[in-house]
Amino acid sequence: QVQLVESGGGLVQAGGSLRLSCAASGRIFSNNVMGWYRQAPGKQRELVATVTSGGTTNYADSVKGRFTISRDNAKNTVYLQLTSLKPEDTAVYYCNYKNGRDVWGQGTQVTVSE
Repeated sequence: QVQLVESGGGLVQAGGSLRLSCAASGRIFSNNVMGWYRQAPGKQRELVATVTSGGTTNYADSVKGRFTISRDNAKNTVYLQLTSLKPEDTAVYYCNYKNGRDVWGQGTQVTVSE
């Protein structure tokens, strides 16, 4: 069983920055993919960014150049640095762990004001 605990969300003005963290605990396999997804009100959950245990990253087009995903394998933690934030980035951000099955965090709210 894997558990994910997110932190770092909040309210920020457009153009600002935030850093999200997600710590995994439990039965963690070394070969996994961790990432961030987001869900805005009335919309489907969408991919933001993922990173493999080997460090390969993947980003949604909408966040390329503005968000950076990274991970610390020794701490089983994944980070998402959000910069140049826009109001359309407002959503609940969910951490995800994949190793044959999906595990989700509880979500953290990011709100970007005009």
